[in-house]
Amino acid sequence: MLSTVSSYSPWLKLIKSTPALPYLDKFIASLAKVGYGRRKIQEHARAVAHFGLWLQHRQLSLIKHGAAEIQSFKRHLARCSCVGFKRRGSSRRNRLHTHGVTLFVRHLQSIGVIPQSAPQADSLPRLLTGFRQWLIQHRGAKEATLKAYGSVVSEFLRSMGEDPSRFNARVLRAYVLSRAPRYGRSKAKQLITALRTFSRYLIAQGLCPVGLDAAIPIVAGWKFSTLPRYLPAADVERVLASCDPTTVIGARDRAAMILMSRLGLRSGEVADLRWRDVDWGQATVEVVGKSQCAARLPLSQEVGDALLCHLANAPTAARSDHIFLRSTPPLGRVLGSSSVSSIAKRAIVRAGVQSPARGAHAMRHSAATSLLAEGASLQSIGVVLRHRLLDTTTIYAKVDFKVLSTLAQPWPGVSP
Repeated sequence: MLSTVSSYSPWLKLIKSTPALPYLDKFIASLAKVGYGRRKIQEHARAVAHFGLWLQHRQLSLIKHGAAEIQSFKRHLARCSCVGFKRRGSSRRNRLHTHGVTLFVRHLQSIGVIPQSAPQADSLPRLLTGFRQWLIQHRGAKEATLKAYGSVVSEFLRSMGEDPSRFNARVLRAYVLSRAPRYGRSKAKQLITALRTFSRYLIAQGLCPVGLDAAIPIVAGWKFSTLPRYLPAADVERVLASCDPTTVIGARDRAAMILMSRLGLRSGEVADLRWRDVDWGQATVEVVGKSQCAARLPLSQEVGDALLCHLANAPTAARSDHIFLRSTPPLGRVLGSSSVSSIAKRAIVRAGVQSPARGAHAMRHSAATSLLAEGASLQSIGVVLRHRLLDTTTIYAKVDFKVLSTLAQPWPGVSP
């Protein structure tokens, strides 16, 4: 298997001298199985050889190392002068080298050569562990939310300690006022939201007095002071046309873009969508949104055709219940929320349209404004977008220029 990757004799001689040699054939086979090409496999095999020889030079065992050794190897790459492996001056190649080592370690764990890493949750503060479990159970929080809130709460606990009896209104306000000015408006709002949610968890557990969450100050802002950032209908069509439905990636991207621009799905909702959520007989699709709230939306002919085109073009789509999968190695992995948003960004750039925002939410806003232009009521738009409060939907009233023009009064002294 190793000789099929490269026929360059000096390279083969070097890699065969590594203590990782007994595991390389199976490692290479595992990479080929998930879609890695010959050149990328060769790069990862070289990384493994380098790592094995580096451990040998430090008199460390290949099968007894831990995360600390991988981090030390990563630092070594920045100043590496090893014969046959000089990497200095190329940060991108160093990242690829580290990635290859990480893949190899996961492979050794999967075949039982080295033990699985201990769960990181064991090292988390007790309050943070309980908070994460509460978010999952009672709020239906997803990994992105857990990560964002966990980062804020973890820093708070490091600074203020882990004794909830010390968390009073004065302490919380002082902490927010000292931290918020360091961030932009969006980051500051995330800080406040995370701490307010954490204080509600403490209240629910009886660890803090009721009403403590109200003591946390808010970021100054004016409701409905901005316009929704959306694309005109003509530009949306140009963005959709930029996805080539005759290719594997183009068909997948077009299906994702149509779900966002026609049904107003969020990037996370697109990423979580499964084939079993589509009811072809009833022409509906079930979408699980924020707080794990499920809703059934109508499956139009256009949306259904796009999904079927994606299924016909994607060789791996039929082997997974998830609709949207990676098209690059490792094949078969589910796309994440950020990857779906990147699909929208690339399509907007590819179409060459001027957009006030690039991402999935711009397409969601475009879906709402398109429905409004077609005469849909705000209540109907709120149902499609799955807003819990009508107030959230009323922002789109600001772009209904036909209705607003009938309400506008002439300015004194100026002809209409």
